Amino acid sequence: MSPLPFFRANSLISERSKMMSPSTRREFVQSVLAGLALGSRMVLAQESSPNGLPTRPLGKTGERISIIGLGGWDIGAVKDQNEAVAIMHEAINEGLTFFDNSWDYHDGGSEEVMGKALSVNGYRDKVFLMTKVCGRDYRTAKSNLEDSLRRLRTDRIDLWQFHGIQWDDDPDLIFGENGALKFALEAQKQGKVRYIGFTGHKHPRFHLAMLAKPYDWAAVQMPINVLDAHYLSFQKQVLPECNRREIGVLGMKALGSQNGRIPRDTGIEATTLRRFALSLPITSLVCGIQSRENLRQDVQMARNFQPLTEGEVVALLERTKEPAASGEIEQYKVGNYGCDWWHNLEKSQS
Repeated sequence: MSPLPFFRANSLISERSKMMSPSTRREFVQSVLAGLALGSRMVLAQESSPNGLPTRPLGKTGERISIIGLGGWDIGAVKDQNEAVAIMHEAINEGLTFFDNSWDYHDGGSEEVMGKALSVNGYRDKVFLMTKVCGRDYRTAKSNLEDSLRRLRTDRIDLWQFHGIQWDDDPDLIFGENGALKFALEAQKQGKVRYIGFTGHKHPRFHLAMLAKPYDWAAVQMPINVLDAHYLSFQKQVLPECNRREIGVLGMKALGSQNGRIPRDTGIEATTLRRFALSLPITSLVCGIQSRENLRQDVQMARNFQPLTEGEVVALLERTKEPAASGEIEQYKVGNYGCDWWHNLEKSQS
């Protein structure tokens, strides 16, 4: 039997969602609330930092990082580099010390401006620095890391993550004889990389395939938002497995990316959406910050963070079941969105 065309399949998913029986609906809500219950344990594990921004443990690493992180793509989108640097300095001074980045963001521009910010006044030693690698083979991964270390003006990356896992062959390529993991482990022994993880936002099955490989990941990054609960759900399929194995979970896309697509299309406040994500059992939530106003809003939310109640979560799920049904708002799941650089290069050379 041939597979359904993609958009026809999405239409059927939407119709099935509308026809969901009351008992199935209850099971769905209960599965989300189970995550909320696990999230309460993570909230109990929070500790205040000297600057008042809470921290949570990153899996089994022994590290603690701020419950919100500064997103590398967005800081690279700030047109004035001096302003971007000022935003990062203010973030660190306020206790936001988890920094996200990637080798490919803005063609390396995000890493360069972050390196500029971290290279003065000892700021590098005050942050837990994460960046991502696009290469799937040994040679390209090595080149990516050399670029990242140079741009970020540092001798080590605290967390190095395989970026944008969204191809069926990604796990086998990374774990191959001359795969990227081989180089990552060498870099770790050399002290250039401290911890290793992976990211992605296309489909939970790619994450589960990576988790099935024989490696004890330090961290996994995934979309965590209220719409995700309804469609190709990472929080229902991947998050529990990470929690079971005590892998640190980094949330992203609480606002759905695309300059805040979820609040724009649903009318739900950004602060509420961030609180939803942090009410689940994750270590930190990467936030897109392009201004000091963005930064101060997110810092205030984190300092005063209170998890959502069960009633608030149920109301949000009911409010978002129709907008979420097709996956259209979460474009990174239904479109060609993410780190395709390595695969496109390999195809062009084949």
